[in-house]
Order: sequence, then C-alpha cells, then structure tokens
Amino acid sequence: MIQVDRVALRGLKARGHHGVLPHEREEGQDFVVDLVLGLDTRPAAADDDLGKTVHYGVVAEEVVDVVRGEPVDLIETLAERIADRCLKHDVVREVEVVVHKPQAPITVPFDDVTITITRSRV
Repeated sequence: MIQVDRVALRGLKARGHHGVLPHEREEGQDFVVDLVLGLDTRPAAADDDLGKTVHYGVVAEEVVDVVRGEPVDLIETLAERIADRCLKHDVVREVEVVVHKPQAPITVPFDDVTITITRSRV
C-alpha cells in the first residue's frame, strides 16, 4: 500500500483575467486557490531532506503564475491547469485544487464561487 500524506496550501491569491465576460478579461479579478498535495513524506522525513519532498514555496509560485497567466473562460479550466502543474512534481501523487472566484459576476448577494477537483497520477 502506498502511503499518501497531505501538504496543504490555503489562500494563495493572484489576479487573473479569466471569465467569459469582456470586463472580466479586460479588468481582471482576484482569485484564491487552495491545494492539498498527496505524497509520501516518509523518505524526506527519514533523511530530513527537502530534495525528497515537494517544495511548497515553489508550488505556490507556480500556481500563482498559472492564475496570472493565459486567460481562460472557465474556472474549471483554470483548476485543471493548476492540477496539471502540481502533478509535474515527481513526488506528488495526487492533488485537490479549489479555485475561488469571490468577485464572480452574479447579480444576487453571495460569498464565493468555487470549483473543487481532484486529480492523480493513477
């Protein structure tokens, strides 16, 4: 059985130009991303070696780059791109991505809009 531990990053913030409406693309808006990375941390813990785990500072920068990057229409697409980027780290076996769009163009009062996806190497 493969051991899967969890490393979580919560509340990564970046401005992106994602959305279907023209003003979303032109003006942009803030997005918030939560990640849970699934990996086996035992090798890193045994040797106290950063090279045997995921560098969450690097992952955070990469995720922010994705949000700031090429615009997409759907937050579903944005979440998929973030998941793909996280899975490029060899030790990451699975990832849960939550993309928050708190300034979504909705005409009634609301707190947040989110999409949650889980992707794995399997």
